[in-house]
Amino acid sequence: MLNTKFQLFLPAIQTLRPQKTLTKQDLLTDRFLIEKAEGLSMYYAPHNEYINNKAIIVMVGITPGWNQMKTAFEQLLKSLDSYDNTERILKEVKIAASFSGTIRSNLIHMLDECGIPEAIHVSSSASLFNENRQLLHTTAIIKYPVFYQGKNYTGHQPGIHQSSLLTSYAYEVFPEELGQIQQSALIIPLGKTVESVFHKLLKEGKLSQHAYLFGFPHPSGANGHRKKQLQQQKESLISTVKAWAGQ
Repeated sequence: MLNTKFQLFLPAIQTLRPQKTLTKQDLLTDRFLIEKAEGLSMYYAPHNEYINNKAIIVMVGITPGWNQMKTAFEQLLKSLDSYDNTERILKEVKIAASFSGTIRSNLIHMLDECGIPEAIHVSSSASLFNENRQLLHTTAIIKYPVFYQGKNYTGHQPGIHQSSLLTSYAYEVFPEELGQIQQSALIIPLGKTVESVFHKLLKEGKLSQHAYLFGFPHPSGANGHRKKQLQQQKESLISTVKAWAGQ
């Protein structure tokens, strides 16, 4: 695991009430603020602290959104009541919050379409979020939730390269995390914004030797073109998966 901010924010976390549904008024406050710059606000959330360095599938989004942040904190409060092992607590939080909600069901369907189950010998990609969770690592190029003018940051306004805050996380913090993955994994950048960061990192020699599934659409419900994009890229995606799996 990387050095985390968990201990730094733990006193503020312990003031939250585990019995209530958490709101933006609870979490999007100065107590959890990491930095503000250029209309952007980055807040702490605990679910990208745990790193499964033995994963063979790594899914990478842009940055956690509000729903993931909320789920992560609610699970954290439950786990703090149940365990005293920090790594186990952060692992439970990761499992609960990573690509939670409708994005997860979209993602599972898309992974199935690309032949992931056949490549890793499971019945469905859904198992990566359940009984085969040890095979999966999920993360984001900007590991903590970012909001632009109070709304989920989408990667466009401002562009990552236009913000020193975003650039430092995407091009310095993120490669350090990915470098901890021990074996030749299949890395899946979700969408064009994430993919563009990967191309730059690869060009600069900042990434380890893994296989990269380029062309995979972002699974968000807000991406209305994802099904069409997937069909257009499907043959290439299946080919990359098979080559990685040695099929």
